[in-house]
Amino acid sequence: MKILVRNLARDMTQAELLALFESHGRVQSCTVVMDEASGGSKGFGFANMPVIHEAKAAIRALNGLEVKGSKMRVKKAELVAKADTEQPKPATESPQGGEQGVVVDEQALASGARLKKDGTPLGPKKARSFKKKSSR
Repeated sequence: MKILVRNLARDMTQAELLALFESHGRVQSCTVVMDEASGGSKGFGFANMPVIHEAKAAIRALNGLEVKGSKMRVKKAELVAKADTEQPKPATESPQGGEQGVVVDEQALASGARLKKDGTPLGPKKARSFKKKSSR
């Protein structure tokens, strides 16, 4: 699970942020976003924790914690949609189906559409009816 950490102290290092998250479980990666112009921290970062319940426990424990005079805000990172001004990308070959030539619609993937094993989108959900079957 990717976790967003906001309102970090400007002198917070990646090692310090990593140590905070490692006390709650396994951490895959941890980064503090740096400003290219000044070389200093932008005041936020990300942590990637592969085990969901450990990530949730870290979010609960670290959200609102004061570190180096700044009260951190920690939450699950959300996928950000790109601006509407961009043209939609055409369908491309899926990485797992390269030799079969399977085409996957990247826009459908981004919107959370359900896909079959071969990468094609599933049709709309059908309404279920729970009628009692007659016994013979």
